[in-house]
Amino acid sequence: DCPLLRNKEFGSHGLKATLIPVLAFEFTSLQTFSEKLFHPDQYHGLIFTSPRAVEAIKLCLVDSYTKEAWKNYLKGEWNTKPIYVVGKATAGLVTEIGLKPQGEDCGNAEKLARFICSREPSNSLPLLFPCGALKRETLPTMLKDKDVMLESVTVYQTSQHPDLQESLTNYFSQEGVPASVIFFSPSGVKYCLKQILKLSGDFISQIKFAAIGPTTAEALVTEGILVSCTASRPTPQDLAAELRKCL
Repeated sequence: DCPLLRNKEFGSHGLKATLIPVLAFEFTSLQTFSEKLFHPDQYHGLIFTSPRAVEAIKLCLVDSYTKEAWKNYLKGEWNTKPIYVVGKATAGLVTEIGLKPQGEDCGNAEKLARFICSREPSNSLPLLFPCGALKRETLPTMLKDKDVMLESVTVYQTSQHPDLQESLTNYFSQEGVPASVIFFSPSGVKYCLKQILKLSGDFISQIKFAAIGPTTAEALVTEGILVSCTASRPTPQDLAAELRKCL
């Protein structure tokens, strides 16, 4: 997601949004991923479920040789195969590197898995799945149940943003308790919910909690949080519209 886009969308609904970076990302195993990327003949297609996984490809194309290889033949070879994605943000980045995404309207991994299973033959070449260390097992499990082969490679790790605690403390001291807190990932819930609860104190009941999608909403519910609204589709536009209704 683009923070500027999110702020623009909220502003168009008369909402003032303060964007606080929650996550930091470290890319890993890029050499391993690059080697797999240069052998499209060994795979039936690609799966991207996050923008970071697409960014990993860009990091693999750092010198003139790899850039030329991607431009001249690799990109074309991958485009003869299905390129599955979740969400418009990820689809946009996939398009930027010259690939043709499908499944972008699937709002989460479960829906994408159903989409893939309806199109993929059983026991064919595996789909290459660059992912994060904290990936959920929903998609791999559903594909395995349908005998759709999958080869995962961890290309990034997620950690707490180093400025998170200071940013949250400064916000509450300057702005007070917010009308709403919006989460864009389960990792965001993991890393900052406890501090938000601590800073809110007795005023926690005044806050409307919102989620970009059902997976993030589920993470909030697991922590005992009442979710006031969840986006009908995982886009800033839909989330802003839903939030406007409940505020």
